[in-house]
Amino acid sequence: MPTSAAATEPVFALDNVTVAYHGDITILNGVSVQARAGQVTGIIGPNGAGKSTVLKTLFGFLPLRGGRIMLRGQDISRQPSHERAASGVAFVPQHRSLFGELSVEDNLVLGCWPFRRDKDKVRRRIDSVYQRFPILAQKRHDPVSSMSGGQQRFVEFGRALLIEPSVILLDEPTAMLAPKISKEIYALVRGFADEGMTVILVDQNVRRCAEISDYMYILELGRNKAEGAHEQFGHDGGLRDMVASWMDYKID
Repeated sequence: MPTSAAATEPVFALDNVTVAYHGDITILNGVSVQARAGQVTGIIGPNGAGKSTVLKTLFGFLPLRGGRIMLRGQDISRQPSHERAASGVAFVPQHRSLFGELSVEDNLVLGCWPFRRDKDKVRRRIDSVYQRFPILAQKRHDPVSSMSGGQQRFVEFGRALLIEPSVILLDEPTAMLAPKISKEIYALVRGFADEGMTVILVDQNVRRCAEISDYMYILELGRNKAEGAHEQFGHDGGLRDMVASWMDYKID
């Protein structure tokens, strides 16, 4: 269950960040987000608000035009993505990023690339993924393309966990998945935080995001619109109405 937003120092943060595509198309304009250990930080907003751009920026895929990115109190604004991964930051993008013609195990082996020379470590890490996701152990020799969308998502989660991350960035993890699988995914996401990870979740399912998040940010047009703790999103009528205005339905 979500916890109260504790007054601890953030593990990962955007501080007044501006990001532009192609030099002059501003996507984020002075956005600030803070995420803490053992919590799910949810980011919601209408299409085009810049939600996915926040995650890509945190992982180092996009350069800054202003502001800074802080990881455990250190400025990593100029650090490349592979160094952020080495520091314990994992990213699961919205769109599938697997090699469909390769087996489950081959995809996981590729996820062990940073420590590929330590064969024992590779084996231990992959076995730990199989323990968490038994279905992947059963299908370890099957090509990923033969698996359901939910099973492929488990492979992506497993691959992200191979580096034993302390921070995990999740972009629309339940997109295009059946409700039953989505429920399992949300339970996993909440479980990551309960294990002590810093979880930053971008999601379009506002109700479910609010249920599992400890703290939430609303973005609109690349700017911070509102933010609040889990409890606020359950009882603040103004926030509910704001969300309903973009989602075209009433949030109870």
